[in-house]
Amino acid sequence: MTELAWATLGTPVGRLSVGCSQAGLSQIRFGGPPVPAWAQHATAAPGEAAELRDAALAQLAEYFSGKRRRFDLFIDWSATASLQQQVLRTLVESVGYGETVSYGALARRVGHDSFGASPPARAVGQIMGSNPIPVVVPCHRVVAADGLGGYSGGTGPEVKRWLLTLEGALPPTLDWDAASLRA
Repeated sequence: MTELAWATLGTPVGRLSVGCSQAGLSQIRFGGPPVPAWAQHATAAPGEAAELRDAALAQLAEYFSGKRRRFDLFIDWSATASLQQQVLRTLVESVGYGETVSYGALARRVGHDSFGASPPARAVGQIMGSNPIPVVVPCHRVVAADGLGGYSGGTGPEVKRWLLTLEGALPPTLDWDAASLRA
């Protein structure tokens, strides 16, 4: 397993942990980083991974402060399966800040497999739920055809709603503020 450089960032939607390899951003987790008992005293990851991690933290801080609409980070896709990577790349490339797309529409954008069929919307939903790099790979922008849909990060749909409100895809409620979900 590739050693990752980890750090945490306090955000309005709770603490995020960012893990980078030498190839790029590999994981974003809600809460703390995964630290198995055997790794608690491990040495720091190589310098390039730490530099990439620091860049990811800086860009996430800019995003949450409303100063960044697009991430400019190397992504390490090595832990994703082929279809998962194809769907997540299509999401990053085709759904911008403040936009949303339905699970079914994203499935159609992915294209066709060797049998001439797009992945089912249900499969796209499962891929969004297993996205290893939420926020930067914006699974929160994928919604159900009849509403918001689910979200597996942080406090669930409320985090999704907060991110979409920050981006202007949803109107703010009367009680919404930038710190409304701060942990």
